Amino acid sequence: MQRRVRYVLLVCSRYDAFIMEEDGKIDEKVFNDYVSFNLRYPPQFIHVTSAAEALETLGKTRIDLIVNMLSISDMDPLELSLKIKRKWPDIPIVILAPVSREMAIRLDSEEMKSIDYVFNWLGSTNILLPVISLAEDSFNVDEDTRHEGVQSVLLVESSVRLATLFLRHLYRIILEQSREYMIEGLNEHQKMMQMRGRPKILLATGYEEAVALFEKHKTHLLGVISDVEQYRSEKTKSGTFIELFRLIKQHDPNIPIIVHSADPQTGKSALEYGNAFLDSNSVNLGEELETLLKQNLYFGDFIFTDPASGDEIARISDLQTFQRKMFEIPDDSLRYHLSRNHLSKWLYARALFSLAEFLKEISLDEFSSLDQARRFIFDTIASFRRSKGHGIIADFYREHFDEYLIFTRIGDGSMGGKARGLAFLDHLIKQNDLSESFDDTVISIPRTVVISTDVFDEFMSENNLYPVGLSDAADREILDAFLKARLPFRIHKDLLVFISIIRGPVAIRSSSLLEDSHFQPFAGVYSTYMIPRAENEMVMLELLSVAIKSVYASVFYRGSKNYMKATANQIEEEKMGIVLQEVCGQQYGNRFYPTLSGVARSVNFYPIEPEKYEDGFVTLAFGLGKYIVDGGVALRFSPGYPKKIIQLSDTRMALQETQQEFYSLDLNPSSFVPSTDDSVNLLKLSIKEAEPDGSLRYAASTYDYQDDILRDEIVEGGRKVITFSNILRYGLFPLPDILKRVLAIGQQQMNNPVEIEFAANIDLSRKKPVLFNLLQIRPIVENYETIRFRLEDIPHEETIVYSALALGNGTVDGLRDVVYVRTDNFEAAKNPVLADRIESINERLINEDINYILIGPGRWGSTDIWRGIPIKWPQISGARIIVESGLENYRIDPSQGTHFFQNLTAFRVGYFNVNPSRGDGFIDYDFLSGAETVFEDDLLRHVRFAEPLSVMIDGKKKTGVIMKPGHRLE
Repeated sequence: MQRRVRYVLLVCSRYDAFIMEEDGKIDEKVFNDYVSFNLRYPPQFIHVTSAAEALETLGKTRIDLIVNMLSISDMDPLELSLKIKRKWPDIPIVILAPVSREMAIRLDSEEMKSIDYVFNWLGSTNILLPVISLAEDSFNVDEDTRHEGVQSVLLVESSVRLATLFLRHLYRIILEQSREYMIEGLNEHQKMMQMRGRPKILLATGYEEAVALFEKHKTHLLGVISDVEQYRSEKTKSGTFIELFRLIKQHDPNIPIIVHSADPQTGKSALEYGNAFLDSNSVNLGEELETLLKQNLYFGDFIFTDPASGDEIARISDLQTFQRKMFEIPDDSLRYHLSRNHLSKWLYARALFSLAEFLKEISLDEFSSLDQARRFIFDTIASFRRSKGHGIIADFYREHFDEYLIFTRIGDGSMGGKARGLAFLDHLIKQNDLSESFDDTVISIPRTVVISTDVFDEFMSENNLYPVGLSDAADREILDAFLKARLPFRIHKDLLVFISIIRGPVAIRSSSLLEDSHFQPFAGVYSTYMIPRAENEMVMLELLSVAIKSVYASVFYRGSKNYMKATANQIEEEKMGIVLQEVCGQQYGNRFYPTLSGVARSVNFYPIEPEKYEDGFVTLAFGLGKYIVDGGVALRFSPGYPKKIIQLSDTRMALQETQQEFYSLDLNPSSFVPSTDDSVNLLKLSIKEAEPDGSLRYAASTYDYQDDILRDEIVEGGRKVITFSNILRYGLFPLPDILKRVLAIGQQQMNNPVEIEFAANIDLSRKKPVLFNLLQIRPIVENYETIRFRLEDIPHEETIVYSALALGNGTVDGLRDVVYVRTDNFEAAKNPVLADRIESINERLINEDINYILIGPGRWGSTDIWRGIPIKWPQISGARIIVESGLENYRIDPSQGTHFFQNLTAFRVGYFNVNPSRGDGFIDYDFLSGAETVFEDDLLRHVRFAEPLSVMIDGKKKTGVIMKPGHRLE
């Protein structure tokens, strides 16, 4: 609905205005009507008592509707209307006056051409809502029909008295029905959209107008309500009701026509074309009209009847009930209703347009059996409900919660950062049609229920937990206090309904106000628990309650408090939401885990040619994602180059630098006991222990000891190595393409590099599509110094080292020690000696808990002594920044692609490559030589500065600087 009535100009005498406001102000009474029907945007009334005032107001104020009560005296009211219409032709004018003989005579006069509608005024303001609604319907019917499929009811009535009466009843019935079917909406937005999709009313006062409206809207008509007067007067003799009805039925015999008349005999003859008759003199006109609308236009519940007897078989109030009873409906009843499009009419009346349109086009002749048609309709409704549940935050109503709802919220408070990220992911999946855009793969978030922060507030307040939470008590003491407390009673039934729908393990994740914010990420600060499915619902409820209370307690653990202090936040201001989530995976005996879990970033600060910064990178592991969170050795690759994996570059590295263990969930309910350790019921197992499960089929390769190669298959006897070759090399499912797409969309939508967490499960039988679950999205916190300043523009005199080929990102502070190879007498033949001496310095500095900057010529870690110093990683493990330099006669390509580089990325050590002769940076050796010497020999110097050196790396531009003491970008 694009155009609304915001301002109504009421043109009447002070007496009429007084009568209108007898029971209170007009604005208040109309507002109350709007509230009672869940309508928004009630209009404001502007009252004028003369033609002069009316014209003046129209000249300076936007008016959407004019109500003329024919009671002003300074100009003939109809003459005023004609004058207004000439100047403001788009503003509808309504005459609201008592029906009289004089008015009846003037209705057919030329001066009435300026009037859009005439209604009978009986002194009650309850006519105002229908008048306003009719005007809004006329404004919007074309647009809403064209773009949304909104349906209309055509009312043909020549009598002003009856038109007024019917409109009052019709709008009441339609608005009451709309309020009832709002339950199909999953949140406030969907509810209001359904309310706005209510049927429109089209009013025709004669044959020609009725035909014109029918021809314009005949493809979207729910039905017709018509009198049986042949014409309004002798002057407009142009057609009969019989001709109108015949025209309607020739177009579509299924359009219902309700005929009304004060003469029962005339009405009965009209039933040759009409579907039902209504006595317009009935004292129960409103009730009888409502009954006929339910029977013929399918307002209210859908009633399956016995075609032979007309008896009610089943009553359907919503789509959920429809699915539940679909297979109980007898064949003859189902065939009767489907063949007459009754189901689609019911859906149209409930503003479920896309579903109604789809089912309307279905013919029973297209199916081999009625059972096939029944299954098709069931699946269609299921697909519609599933689609409707994606991409939105639904309110949790225990009466309507089922497997078709993806993301729901309990409570009215904030959801917290993690839940917001999940909701955003679900929105992105829906908006970008990601769900089934890759073959044999379903992309989704896990089914999620969020407990909002208001429940946390209630829990803390009711149990008086802040004193112990804010105290210096030990973590276990705090946990015990929280476990003794009770969750708010109002959520118990909600949790029981959730348990009844979820069929597998549940993750209970923290979602605090501060988690995953742009500038202060709290990832990993609070606890996340997993609980197995318990067959006994009360046992399951107890497990779930304990886990929720344990997450709440983790807000007040010592580590959380310290982190809050470090980020200048107040623990008292933190509020905790809870995310309840299905766990992605599969059961193997008494344990549960997915085929893979991973973390992907949209940017890569350690790209290896031909990879680029913007290609991003992925860390992938077998089993639950806790293995990655704990820093386990996982597979690392760029989604743009999934076959290029350093760890698999040779068999020795593949055996040493790949995953050796994995996590699974213990499915024994007794394994979950209250603990400050959120991994209390997770099993850490060797990869070998997964072999009997068969789950390694798509995740591992087999090492052939005899031939010293990896075979990309599971072969009995050989050691299994986690390579994911079936996926990354042979495309079992398009994981790299999925990640590229999701990362690109996420970064574009957040205007910031992003990190996502995900898990996927491949059904061993391959009878089900791959389930790819997106678990979280968060912005990557970039270092602002590297964004605000162009490092390449910093004056050389302020820097010790500048590199145009640097890897890593951000600022490193606090380094005062530099160990560098002297260049004055460097010889490559002495590189093995240098390795031993550097190892000694490294060991001494580690013992003193000192990190340092390491500078030397050639490739660090090279096995070829003529190309670099042959150190191993433990020999330089204390270095935070490593610089490879080229000399005039000793220029070596960077260390990318070696085992050494794998450790750079794993430990996030800053890397600089400097080749002054190629213009790729410089090192100020003269400045280093003037520093305080800690150790020096013929090959090495270890120097220490009184003030710390500031190191900055812009990972996007691959530039890096090591500033001289006292110089820092502010």
